[in-house]
Amino acid sequence: MTTAATTEKPRFGFWGLFNISFGFFGIQIGFALQNANMSRVFQTLGASMDDLPALWVAAPLTGLIVQPIIGHLSDRTWNRLGRRRPYFLTGAVFAALALFLMPLSPGFGAPLLFAAAMLWLLDASLNVSMEPFRAFVGDMLRTDQHSAGYSVQTAFIGAGAVVGSIFPWLLEQLGASNVAAAGALPDTVRYSFWFGGAALFLAVLWTIATTREYSPDEQAAFAGQADPVEAGQPVSALADKSYLSSGIWIAIGLLVILAVDALALEKEVLLLGALLAFYGVLSATAIALAKRGRTTNMLSSIVGDFAGMPEVMKRLSLVQFFSWSALFIMWINTTPVVTQYVFGSTDTASAAYNEGANWVNVLFTVYNGVAAVAALALLPQLSRRFGQVVTHMICLSLGALGFLMFFVVRDAQALLVAEIGIGIAWASILAMPYAILASNLPQAKLGIYMGLFNIFIVVPQLLVATLMGSIMKLLFPGEPIWTMLFAAAALGLAAFLTLRVGKLR
Repeated sequence: MTTAATTEKPRFGFWGLFNISFGFFGIQIGFALQNANMSRVFQTLGASMDDLPALWVAAPLTGLIVQPIIGHLSDRTWNRLGRRRPYFLTGAVFAALALFLMPLSPGFGAPLLFAAAMLWLLDASLNVSMEPFRAFVGDMLRTDQHSAGYSVQTAFIGAGAVVGSIFPWLLEQLGASNVAAAGALPDTVRYSFWFGGAALFLAVLWTIATTREYSPDEQAAFAGQADPVEAGQPVSALADKSYLSSGIWIAIGLLVILAVDALALEKEVLLLGALLAFYGVLSATAIALAKRGRTTNMLSSIVGDFAGMPEVMKRLSLVQFFSWSALFIMWINTTPVVTQYVFGSTDTASAAYNEGANWVNVLFTVYNGVAAVAALALLPQLSRRFGQVVTHMICLSLGALGFLMFFVVRDAQALLVAEIGIGIAWASILAMPYAILASNLPQAKLGIYMGLFNIFIVVPQLLVATLMGSIMKLLFPGEPIWTMLFAAAALGLAAFLTLRVGKLR
């Protein structure tokens, strides 16, 4: 007879927690290089400010497609590498390849198109590796260690982002050239991508080599009677749904498409309308399959799980939506804002512009460094005193104040203070929602639910990428500083909506 002791996951010490999440250090180096430098790369290759949102749309679109699929597949995978680790390795190989090829963009016949394609490959590959890492913590740790596990993961995210963000500035200090001819990338950028690709691959390889995943039988023994959701329940419920909601999604998508010409919106808004209509078609297809009793296919499983999300996940998803709207505005617009308003240049070949672009790397380094420290030192104390939900609200409010400083401050050094608030918010965004979810979601579906939760990270990024350009062109043409006010408002709203999550805790 199996005893309670044999069905309890072992408690992990410091090095166990370290090994589980060290691969995320490398993944975040890749994300940091992407976030801090791709606007610079695109502008250097000839993109205008109005082009940036459309070029950046690759990042959230790939996440929207990749993460639910990888979550669904990894829940059902078991081979000699394990459950999640095969995806760690596959994503790392292709992400490192994209980082190696990105700096070679100026040598291709269509450099801007090639750079956009490499961004697509990079972001897709990073998502393939990243999504299972979220579920991996829940797989490996006991419930009472979830907060510690996600805090350590957040610390590695912050540390990896520091390394990725500081690369160009550090290389300049070591003598690498930070200025290049028009249309060419400086050595600081090229070498940063190459070093980052190697660091990403080695960090992920470390986690693969130093961890052993629990087999499906072991996971079933650990779960016992604790999993409250039956595997087929959401898909069975899908069979009872009508096609009305699918029709509404299709209608909204078509209206958005028609509005592009009628309201003279930017062409990238067409993508938003197409995605809305496409989801309606997929939803209708999944419902039809479920009604015919075909419930084991991936489409019906994903749509069914999306429709049957637990209530705490639904409310937390709205908080994530506005939080990530603010973050994506920051990643797209910080370089144009700082170079234009603080360093006084929009000429990508000028020393002032490149000095400002490098300062953005320093600013990003600061907020990521603050996040790494806050994840281990500040969040646990606040959480013990106020609870996870109130802690998240406080941190998001500090981040909103940080974005507001960007709107009013014109001193480069003073912006470091703004990054402290943003860094604390970033730490909480990366840790608190996942700690809450991991303790409230069924183990057998942790991968798919974490992947679906990413939709509410990706959709706001798509909205920013498709709509922000039209809004700015209409209201504030040539004045990207106003995007920071939008970011402050979005993060402030996210802080307010956190209170609704608290009612369920």
